[in-house]
Amino acid sequence: MRASSRRLLGLARKEFLQIARDPSALAIAFVLPAVLLLVFGYGVSLDARHVPIALVVPSPDAFTTSFTGKLYGSPYFEPRSFRSIQQAERALAARRVQGIVWLQSDFTRRADTVGDAPIGVFVDGVDANTARIIEGYLQQVWADWLASLARSHGQPPSLALAEQPRMRFNAEVSSHDYLVPGLIAVIMTLTGALLTALVIAREWERGTMEALMVTPVTVSEILLAKLTPYFVLGMGGMLVSVGLAVFLFGVPLHGSILVLTGCSALFMLTALGMGLLISSAAHTQFAAGQIAIVTTFLPAFILSGFVFDIHSMPLAIRLITHLIAARYFVTLLQSQFLAGDIRSVIVPNAAALALMAVVFLALARLRARKRLD
Repeated sequence: MRASSRRLLGLARKEFLQIARDPSALAIAFVLPAVLLLVFGYGVSLDARHVPIALVVPSPDAFTTSFTGKLYGSPYFEPRSFRSIQQAERALAARRVQGIVWLQSDFTRRADTVGDAPIGVFVDGVDANTARIIEGYLQQVWADWLASLARSHGQPPSLALAEQPRMRFNAEVSSHDYLVPGLIAVIMTLTGALLTALVIAREWERGTMEALMVTPVTVSEILLAKLTPYFVLGMGGMLVSVGLAVFLFGVPLHGSILVLTGCSALFMLTALGMGLLISSAAHTQFAAGQIAIVTTFLPAFILSGFVFDIHSMPLAIRLITHLIAARYFVTLLQSQFLAGDIRSVIVPNAAALALMAVVFLALARLRARKRLD
């Protein structure tokens, strides 16, 4: 037992020394998470702000100005005035604007006499998600204008009930608060699996793995010695990512840092298990990198709920997402950051991560052999 402990400590020390002498491993663990968070945090947004829209008002007057003023005062729109609907449609076709608001020449007259003054709205539907957001914003501006118009005439609201919406867990309805926590899962998937797979593949390429094979160390000792330093590196990268999310992007962290650390540890063990399994199948850095990206990073990015809503996917794809570890971690992160320690969310998702960690580590152990083939 003493000899086994000594060998394990010696192997772990060797791994830490190798990491300290290898800038690329440190860069993947600490620099890559920071760069990805900065790029995605600032570059990716699901919010529609300062949307250019064409504003066509053939007969402007005080009545139409009261409505267009709402558009000019909205942070969501950047109105651009056009003389005719034909010019506005050409601008929409050329994608210089993303929508058209058309107040026809009889707008004021119909409002005074008929009590019905509809507006024409055209939205660029190439990006369906943005089109729906723009449509919703325009409907809100229209509703606000009608309410303010009724108040200015001393009339009661047209609806008997006044709606007062309240946003839970993301009061500012900011996509950054939604995306940044999920991005941490994608980053930890990439750093955990890619770092482990590449480093072990590099040892195969350099011949140092063959030197280990002829020593008295067991396969379990080799794997445990590999896991320990890269687990520490991965958790360090997680802390860097959480710090950037909270202090740079201002994402609130309502949950316990201890619970978050525990869930992150389970996910990191899962990612390291995937990396070890990949390294047992690929003995070159190129092959290991390609396999890691295709089997870990892309599924984590597309099928985890990080960007695309899982409930909107077809049933077959939804079933596949249950095999993606990042799915459970994204749910945990978004709950921890935005809602807090919700037991009904933490327990099942953490249990799924624990099960996947055991499965991947067991498969890596079964696949590993003290053989050179």
